[in-house]
Amino acid sequence: MNCRVLPNETEEDVRQQLVRALANDKIKVTPTNKFFPSPPSPLTPEIMSAVERVTQALWPGVPVVPTMSTGATDSRYLRSAGIPAYGTSGMFGEADDIRAHGRDERLLVRSLYEGQEYLYRLVKVLSSKP
Repeated sequence: MNCRVLPNETEEDVRQQLVRALANDKIKVTPTNKFFPSPPSPLTPEIMSAVERVTQALWPGVPVVPTMSTGATDSRYLRSAGIPAYGTSGMFGEADDIRAHGRDERLLVRSLYEGQEYLYRLVKVLSSKP
């Protein structure tokens, strides 16, 4: 079973949750892969205000809502080395046309250009002196 482990959860926490969910003494739960814990990146006021400023400049009224992806990312290696890592794209799609990782994965051309502008502005804000 492939488990998506939350930051600050331990291997034993996950194993015990699986044991409780299975509720069958005849089934033994044994980890087989290397457990790779990863701390969460802090949502500092500097990071959040930069994301909110750029978002409001491009899309007035759109709220910024922090989320955690259930997918895998390489940022866990950075976070484990003490380097905070964040994922943000500035790309929007059609609510009824989600094709992520399908054979015909795609996004709106407008979203590609808007996402590029968003990331460019965000890097400028984050890399400038206060």
